Amino acid sequence: MADTAVYRSSTTAPVNIAVIKYWGKRDATLNLPTNSSLSVTLSQSSLRAYTTASCSASYPAEAGDTLTLNTQLQNIQGSKRTLACLSDLRALRRGLEDANPSLPKLSTFPLRIVSENNFPTAAGLASSAAGFAALVRAIADLYELPQSPSELSRIARQGSGSACRSLMGGYVAWRSGALEDGSDSLAEQVATASHWADMRALILVVSDAKKDVPSTEGMQTTVATSSLFPTRAEFVVPSRMAAIERAIQDRDFASFAEITMRDSNNFHATNLDTWPPTFYLNDVSRAAIRLVHDINRAAGETVCAYTFDAGPNAVIYYLEKDSQKVIGTFREVLRADTEGWEGEYADKVRDIKSGLPLEQLDGRAVEGLRDGINRVILTGVGEGPVKVDAHLVSETGEILTVAK
Repeated sequence: MADTAVYRSSTTAPVNIAVIKYWGKRDATLNLPTNSSLSVTLSQSSLRAYTTASCSASYPAEAGDTLTLNTQLQNIQGSKRTLACLSDLRALRRGLEDANPSLPKLSTFPLRIVSENNFPTAAGLASSAAGFAALVRAIADLYELPQSPSELSRIARQGSGSACRSLMGGYVAWRSGALEDGSDSLAEQVATASHWADMRALILVVSDAKKDVPSTEGMQTTVATSSLFPTRAEFVVPSRMAAIERAIQDRDFASFAEITMRDSNNFHATNLDTWPPTFYLNDVSRAAIRLVHDINRAAGETVCAYTFDAGPNAVIYYLEKDSQKVIGTFREVLRADTEGWEGEYADKVRDIKSGLPLEQLDGRAVEGLRDGINRVILTGVGEGPVKVDAHLVSETGEILTVAK
């Protein structure tokens, strides 16, 4: 009798925000980076990709593999990155089937993949990292693959470079590697979430619009034209990687903060040095930078740090013990109708209404943020992908818009 069962597995995967930035490729096909990077995995209670991978012999073979993202069917055949991930995962499953002929031949069935993000896609919030991490983890679970998260990170890296870091929780390094085939370009957990559990992040959403210059295009131009970039890749990043790993192990926030801010500035300086220049920051982003430095000066110590990926949204790292100074100040600066002050992490600071005296802060920065931020996201360091029992595909193969 023909196997017409619908096989399903679902996973949620987190966003990660780099403190040492990945930018530039030494091999575009394999997505091999010019330098190592390091990130903080954020809690999935605030930001996550939710993906169901399913397969069945009953799915139309002529349709091939399909991917539906946020209810929209994607052109999977036009995405070499996605196809590379699927090909590698299938090959691993095929190896299991060859070794054990009694296993169902899942590698031969069309895939029906459905994914939903609870945050804007392509707006500088690392949506591709969470998305590809969830896709790879969900299919690996569907195929019952024995590979470790680090081994799977090699596959996720081909979809989106930073996706390899979202396969683990806590503090994660992506080692650039040296081998031409990329087999040593893998993610590695530097410290668990519990090692430094009071790390928090306030995301200031400056814009949820799609970026003018996609990350891949931006980094290719930077590598080709920036005179600053070779120095960053060869000298600046290696020393910072070692220093920030020490800061994480020692839970030294002052060092962590300075390295994080300096690396963000250096990363964006290489984009400004690109020809023609690429601008990911805007006036509101720069107001956030000024305000963070003002808060630290007024506090008499380093209590917060900014970082910006390839987009204008600010990620402000701070420790839970400094919530009054950091969250209280930002809450007073931002408009009362700013969205996002809800959820697990917001509940913990609900009673904090004010922080440092506003007269000690740059009035232009205060005004710029007040007018430029439309929502906030409060979160903290979190765990890696989580397998879940609710699915976005029904038992008979129909696509569901929300998990039931």
